[in-house]
Amino acid sequence: MYIKPDKNQFCIEAFLLPFGGKLNDRNRWLVLAKLIPWDDFEDEYASQFSQTRGAPSLSFRIALGSLIIKERLGLTDEATVEQIEENPYLQCFLGFSEFQSKPPFESSMMTHFRKRLSSSILEEINDTIVKKHTKKQKVNDSSDGGTLVIDATCTPADVRYPTDISLLNEARENSEKIIDTLWKLSSKDGIKPRTYRNNARKDFLSAARSKKLTHERRRELTSKQLNYIKRNLGTIKQFENRDKLSTLELHRLFVISEVYRQQLEMYTEQKRSIADRIISFSQPHIRPIIRGKKGKSVEFGAKISAAIVDGFAFADRISFDSYNESNDLITHVEAFKKRYGKYPRRILADQIYQTRKNRKFCKELGVEMSGKPLGRPPKAGYLDEQKERWRKNECDRVPIEGKFGQLKRKYSLSRVMAKLVTTSEAVIRIAFLVVNLEKIYLPQFFQHCFRLILNIMLKNRPLVA
Repeated sequence: MYIKPDKNQFCIEAFLLPFGGKLNDRNRWLVLAKLIPWDDFEDEYASQFSQTRGAPSLSFRIALGSLIIKERLGLTDEATVEQIEENPYLQCFLGFSEFQSKPPFESSMMTHFRKRLSSSILEEINDTIVKKHTKKQKVNDSSDGGTLVIDATCTPADVRYPTDISLLNEARENSEKIIDTLWKLSSKDGIKPRTYRNNARKDFLSAARSKKLTHERRRELTSKQLNYIKRNLGTIKQFENRDKLSTLELHRLFVISEVYRQQLEMYTEQKRSIADRIISFSQPHIRPIIRGKKGKSVEFGAKISAAIVDGFAFADRISFDSYNESNDLITHVEAFKKRYGKYPRRILADQIYQTRKNRKFCKELGVEMSGKPLGRPPKAGYLDEQKERWRKNECDRVPIEGKFGQLKRKYSLSRVMAKLVTTSEAVIRIAFLVVNLEKIYLPQFFQHCFRLILNIMLKNRPLVA
């Protein structure tokens, strides 16, 4: 059951403290609270709950605010709840009317918050906040439409580096657990099917402990693990009570079968890659993302196509499949049109976006696109004005690389700890939301400091005769 909070109940000045006094309305969390349109998305969030049945649920402000606190402070779920319990400013930020010394919710609720706040809601919140702030900015009022900077990056997930033998070993161990469960649920007539798990474990350890495996030895150990899984899958099919397995166990059984199919095809055809390759048993949705970067040629996680407009960041696409980001240029341009009501004046992107299709699309819209023209350069060479313009466009494209660095170094996108598709997308969206809130908040904070210093200087100014 969802009970909407009273909009007139929350007031910073009326926040009750057990030790007396009042909160400082210039605190960073209270200033930040005024930038977020809490009430605009209350109805959409409440539609997920029943209005008559069930225990009362926590408000939209508590759900979103808790995720913002976690991302902004770089805390774990448990540490976030502890900080909220100890800090009255954080409780006021979440909309409480008075300080309470008990935890407002269990740390496990943070996972439910990430599930309930869908990717579409968080994207809409981000767009709304930026739109309200930039309502009087030149990017919306000028006739040229502004500049759109686009690029793509990978947000690595919290998985170990995959190897075929370790993945097969994990699939084999889970198949043995399913056999044990089915045996407990059966009538237990006869002898329990053999799985040879001790021998399989020894074979895996012999590979894991080897400092260097030859190609022939690796294929031999892979073949053994494949045979163990094949035997276990055949045993599972013989049980007539497979429908009694839980949803999670049925999902694991499907992943085991798919891992076996992929690894068997790679083994028999001696291939090193396969379409939709599973690299993590616990997160089968993750795919290898080819980066081509020095030191990290491949990363494992979600790939995002991002756009920067006037310093604000937008994640226009989040996908766990490896894709060519050059196909997203039209999507970025249409998203810009939806946000600002007009097409951009110019687009700054690296070479992968400069395809004939994208150039034709930009030419039809009258949008300038960075990069040299296709074809051979003229015999006389390019003009100095052209070279200077291309160099300036490349310099103007640098901020998106800096934004990626900020999202990964200061915030959580260097290693996304969420395990599900929905929760991983929520973590990415929250990071983009927080980085935009910081861009709005910091100039206001520095303006406040300047006014404070100016007032002190004027008060201490000596009298002039």
